[in-house]
Amino acid sequence: MRLQSAIFDMDGTLLDSMPAWNHLGSDLLRRHGIEPAADLDQRLKVLSARQGAALCREEYHLTETVDEIMDEIEAQVDDFYHHQVRPKPGVEKFLSLLKMEGVWMYVATATDRHLAQAALRCALGRPDVSFRCIRDGREEFFTPGDGRKESAVYSLLGRDLASGMLGIELEEGPVRVSGCVTEPAVARGNRSAQFFFCNGRYDPHPKDHHKQTLS
Repeated sequence: MRLQSAIFDMDGTLLDSMPAWNHLGSDLLRRHGIEPAADLDQRLKVLSARQGAALCREEYHLTETVDEIMDEIEAQVDDFYHHQVRPKPGVEKFLSLLKMEGVWMYVATATDRHLAQAALRCALGRPDVSFRCIRDGREEFFTPGDGRKESAVYSLLGRDLASGMLGIELEEGPVRVSGCVTEPAVARGNRSAQFFFCNGRYDPHPKDHHKQTLS
């Protein structure tokens, strides 16, 4: 029987993200200059994030409140999903093969929507691949996989931003640049909605890469 559709879990299946979740507590303490006990992360696995924050505060005498520790943990996770997470080895090739076979692909996750969207920004770099993200039984976003950058932008960044996008296509020698840029009227005050891809791979630090190239 021909495979018609496939449903993937996001964390640990499509994305190599489990190490970040498994070491939240120890990473938190090390940022505070504290070396955690070897069994800390294992103990935290059975606790909620808030319970874990309270445990770290009590046992390691942190001066921050539980709410402040939770804010720090959320910022830590947010940064990971926006700038560090990578696909599991072989995922990109496998998804491309499924796309060639005309297989519909779905993503099911309990991860917060804004983190899931950040992690699946690869959909912007692969507008030819259709992605559907389902969270708690509800569709969060869907990209049609029609090969149009504008369609992926509309699905992941919203109608208002997509309507103010201008397509660009530039080529000079061996270098080719394509994508979408915003009109001044819809420009953002920060770089949170900037996404750069080099040779099909997401580049979280394009400015640093440019410096390395020049050096």
